[in-house]
This record gives sequence, C-alpha cells and structure tokens, in this order.
Amino acid sequence: MCELFAMSAEGEKRIDEELKEFFSHSTYHPNGWGLMTEQKGLYNWEKEPVCANESRYLKERLSEPVIASTALAHIRYATIGNVSWHNTHPFSAMDKSERLWTLIHNGTIFDYAPSKHLIRIQKGETDSERILLYIIEEVNKAIDDAGRDLNDEERFGIVERIITSMSSGNKLNIAIFDGSLMYCHTNCAGTLYRKTCDGMAAISTRPLSFGKWESVPQLKVIAYSKGRLLYEGELISKEYIENPKEIAQLYLAYSGL
Repeated sequence: MCELFAMSAEGEKRIDEELKEFFSHSTYHPNGWGLMTEQKGLYNWEKEPVCANESRYLKERLSEPVIASTALAHIRYATIGNVSWHNTHPFSAMDKSERLWTLIHNGTIFDYAPSKHLIRIQKGETDSERILLYIIEEVNKAIDDAGRDLNDEERFGIVERIITSMSSGNKLNIAIFDGSLMYCHTNCAGTLYRKTCDGMAAISTRPLSFGKWESVPQLKVIAYSKGRLLYEGELISKEYIENPKEIAQLYLAYSGL
C-alpha cells in the first residue's frame, strides 16, 4: 500500500530531513510521490508519477531547506488506477466558500455507494480522489443549508461523519488539510504514528528517526491546528483487518492482468 506523512506547526518548521527519510521508503512504494507545503496561506504542490528515489527533481528539491507551517507528503503503491499524474497524491479541491482542501490516503475503498457517482467527474481513477470530492460535495451542501461559511467545528463534524460511514469494510488511513484544520484517521492497527514536540505535530505511516513516536488513536477522527490537537472525535469508526488475498485480487483486477 501507500505511505503518508503530515505535519502541522505553530509557525514555520524546517522538515527536509524528515522528508528525505520518508521519501527513502519509496523503494517499496514506487508508483509516484507528492508533496504539498503551506506557509501563511500560500500553497505549493509538487508531484510526479515516478519512484521518489529515482526523481532528479525531488533530490534537488530536498537538497535545499523545506520550510512550512503545514505539509502533506505521499508515496504511492498503486492498487486502483494507473500510474499517472492525475492518480498521484496529494489531491486538492476548493469548496463553495473558496476554502482549499488537500488529501492524502493510505488504504483502499472497496465499496462506498454514496461516492460512486463521482467517478464521472474525477480527473483520475483512484478511490482516494473520490474521498475528497465526496467531502467537498457534502461541505457544499452544508454551506447551502447554512447560507454562510462553515466554522471549524462544523467542518470537523462533516469530516467525522463521512469517515465514520466510509470506514466500514474499507481501510482508511488519511490526512486532510482544509486551510485551518489538519484531520487524521486510522482504522488499521500499527499503520499510523504521531509525534508532538516544539510546537509541531507530525503523522507518519512508519515512525521516523526524529523524535519519539506513538500510535495514532484508532477508530476516531482527530484534528490539529497549528501543531495543537484541537478536536478528537468519538470512538465510532470500524476497524479494518488487512487481507493480503483481497488486496492482491483487487490489484489484479485494476491492472488488467
């Protein structure tokens, strides 16, 4: 499967050493890499449908300081969707209030009927892109109903409701940034870790060598703002137990073998 890294900080943090270690794992996740960084409301997206370890651009990028207040990074092992730019994480979309959302996902959505209609409008083929499009669709409905922009608590409630519903039967390790909150969720034991120090919160599929890491709380949505845990949802999502045979069958189906 894929690996993800996310960071939320109070102020700006230098993270190129963490990213070098994270992207070095791409030997086992060779189907694309991506990075979103945010500073003072300005966003930068970089991604390629190639192995991070083989990217000349990324090597050059990480030879200089990478400084951000928020970051989302991803390395892909393709199960659904071809190896292409449109299928490479992170994914981004804007809601009706012109709030920009960015998402990275590690896992597989085997079945989720409410989002299937979005297949016809997504740019790529991945289930991960549809997660973001569905969140945007539900946020837009709530904006219309309220007749105004949503606050942090209202957006957290929508994301929590969607992830709780979607987690049944699906692996949903995810990180999302909406310009204010960084949401995280895992429903698979031992597949997502966090550390907090010096005004920074970081999430990673595997613990990195920098700092002390602990497991992210399972089966609930949490959200950080400027490095501080701001919301922690109810313990109500569904645990996913990995089934290698199921994953292999899905990969074969989508690879056309």
